[in-house]
Parts: sequence; structure tokens; C-alpha cells
Amino acid sequence: MKDAKLEVVRGSGNVFRDLGQDNADAEQFKAILAAEIIKALDREHLTVRAAHERTGIAAADFSRLRNADLGRFTVDRLMSIVNRLGSRIEVKIRLRRVESVRHQDQNKLLRYRKNAIL
Repeated sequence: MKDAKLEVVRGSGNVFRDLGQDNADAEQFKAILAAEIIKALDREHLTVRAAHERTGIAAADFSRLRNADLGRFTVDRLMSIVNRLGSRIEVKIRLRRVESVRHQDQNKLLRYRKNAIL
């Protein structure tokens, strides 16, 4: 294994897409929103209980966010939490053709799998 050469592959900028997950763009957006919530909690030195008192969102939900357990959260719910913490969100959307994205992603995944087997 020491002598095996590793190929460096540039990611797409979305780890969920690079790993072939469904709804990769939504998962990436949720992760970004969760990171912003955590930054706001850290900036304000808020515990999960203090965040609950300020926002009305359950303390357990803030614990889930800190642990990156995002399965129970929708994008709109995360946006609502950001707003309740006093921030506003600006979203910019860039569309690309699905065929070209899938083709690029499949090639990256095939190269990754091929190198993992070696």
C-alpha cells in the first residue's frame, strides 16, 4: 500500500454529489445552513438551552445541529432557525444541464472506485 500511487481528483465542490448521494444539492445547502447556525451560536456564546429560550426551537434540535444530525431538518426549517437567530439569507442559484453534471460525476466516481480497488 505504501508504494501505491494515489490519483488526486478535484471535487465538484459538493461532497454529497462526489459521493453519489441523492439530493446532493439540498444536502449541501442544509449543511451550509447548519454551519451558519452553529457559527451564530458560537458567536453569541449561546448554549443549546439559551438558543431554545431565544428562538423557541427545542434545545434537542440545536444539539442535533451541533452533531451534524440533519436528517430531521428541512431546508425551510433551517432557514427559519437562521432567521430566528437574527440573520437573513440570500440565495443565488446557478443552473447547469443535468446530463453534463451526471457525466462528470460518474467519471469522478469511476476513477475513485478504480483507485480504491488498487
